[in-house]
Amino acid sequence: MSTPDATPRVRAARAADLRHLAGIQDAGGVLFEEHLGPDHGVEALRGAAPTGAERDAVPGFLLVVGEPVAGFVHVIVVDGEAHLEQVSVHPGHLRQGWGTALVRAATDRARREGHDRLSLSTYRDVPWNGPFYTGLGFTELDEDTEQLPVHRRLRQVERGLGLDEAGVRVVMSIPLTTEGRAARP
Repeated sequence: MSTPDATPRVRAARAADLRHLAGIQDAGGVLFEEHLGPDHGVEALRGAAPTGAERDAVPGFLLVVGEPVAGFVHVIVVDGEAHLEQVSVHPGHLRQGWGTALVRAATDRARREGHDRLSLSTYRDVPWNGPFYTGLGFTELDEDTEQLPVHRRLRQVERGLGLDEAGVRVVMSIPLTTEGRAARP
């Protein structure tokens, strides 16, 4: 159990943890409704989250925090690129540093696994999205000159889901190599 003054313990997800992940992500949906309004019209933000088993079947890794699990980060590997697919912390555990700890642990693991950078796609102006990741050292990638084909494909899927209707979506990344590495998030 963590307190706001303690560093949360992040660990690899175990099989027994997987059943908690969808509920944690679904619980966070209320934050989007509060921010965007209850009639925001983006069904993808209202729909049921993927199950933990579905997430576990995708190449990459899952890390969790809390006992019982109250937060997770899912990093997928697509075309050899590490991409932070989802970070969710149950609303009852917000502002305790758990999201930050999860992102830092994901960054460290992706680095250990030999990835040059960790990317993500997020809402630029939602406070717990773009500004949060910027504070951890992520920078926005220019759509025309810096995004890789994998990022363009992921964004195409997001557009198809209607996510752009709720705000400006951006791809961000943080370098993980010694050359040009940003300060540790």
